[in-house]
Amino acid sequence: MAKFSYTAERSNGEIYSGITEAADRFELYKLIRTEGGRLLHFEDSRTSGGFSLAYWNAKISRVNEQQKIMFSRNLGSMMGAGLSLSRALAVLERQANNPRLKEVVAQIGGDVRRGSTLHVAFEKFPNIFSKLLTAVVRAGEESGDLPGALKMAADQLERAHDLKKKIRGAMFYPTIVLIAIFIIGALMMIYVVPTLASTFEQMHAKLPTSTQFVIGISNALTHHTLFAFLSIGGVIAAAYMGLRSKKGKIAFGWLILRLPAIGTMAREVNAARTARTLAALVSSGVDVLTSLDITHDVVQNSQFQAVILEAKKAVAQGEPLSTTFIRHEQLYPAFVGEMMAVGEETGQTPEMLKNLAIYYEEEVSRKTKDLSTIIEPLLMLFIGAAVGFFALAMITPIYQVTQNIN
Repeated sequence: MAKFSYTAERSNGEIYSGITEAADRFELYKLIRTEGGRLLHFEDSRTSGGFSLAYWNAKISRVNEQQKIMFSRNLGSMMGAGLSLSRALAVLERQANNPRLKEVVAQIGGDVRRGSTLHVAFEKFPNIFSKLLTAVVRAGEESGDLPGALKMAADQLERAHDLKKKIRGAMFYPTIVLIAIFIIGALMMIYVVPTLASTFEQMHAKLPTSTQFVIGISNALTHHTLFAFLSIGGVIAAAYMGLRSKKGKIAFGWLILRLPAIGTMAREVNAARTARTLAALVSSGVDVLTSLDITHDVVQNSQFQAVILEAKKAVAQGEPLSTTFIRHEQLYPAFVGEMMAVGEETGQTPEMLKNLAIYYEEEVSRKTKDLSTIIEPLLMLFIGAAVGFFALAMITPIYQVTQNIN
């Protein structure tokens, strides 16, 4: 299978271009004819594009969440307006500004023209199209409402993205402040403290432990700057890798749930993700067991994942979905299990799950705004303590030298 860049002409005289996969040029001619076009020019990537800038740009480019949302929404809208799936994909391929997305859509379009279903084409790109999107698309194809399924998947992705942005936004300010403190502290250790240390040495001042500690850090940064920063970078990298490991994720998840204010918000974030994912999948026609499997991947905290696996086993044995969530009220708020139970009793589980998702998304949105008012005074206390410790460490020897002079 080779990749071809081509230029073709439609019956109305419109010239268009694209990228697609085909076994050879004869299959390429056939694919273009099925689109109602006439091939004008083509290039085989095996002979011309393997080492081009465009080739590597497509390989290293990343498709962000917003681009995935717009792709799903636009594809659903085009199909809802009456365009065929292959024609809609061809339009989106031409409109795509991201080289990676352009290449992926071209490959999906080629698969669809050869008779593949959309969800099977999506499954070839798990790093771009999530299990949630693929499952919703599959359900839409089976029910005959693919445009509606794509629009609903786009709504789900957008709400999840908005929730993530709000959480990141709440942490942006304290992160910037801490980075600024670190940089200012490092500059003072390198340029200010050595001058004071030299003065103390000339005066033979007796240095308290706090001053010796500050001067020790300053000497390490001044005389071994590269090694010190490499060591700091190594510690940060080790911490990052540790948090990404299975045990690290478990430990971090356990810690987050036990932090004041943060723990409550983490429970509500996971409740919102669980409800939103289950609502999207169940209302699309995906069976409950498959929906729980996909929800398990969406919910990233290991303790909540364990609850979802337990719920899957319980449902497989004939228990109601709400039973497991009611048993784990220390993780999922009691409201979650009760609303699920009401939905099961009334036959409106998808609607109840949507209401749950909306409720907890609004709660998280409100609490992320309140979080800044909690973090600001804590940051001020931290900054005050750091500045106070540094000032005391540097002023105490000066005061002692002054007393000795007097």
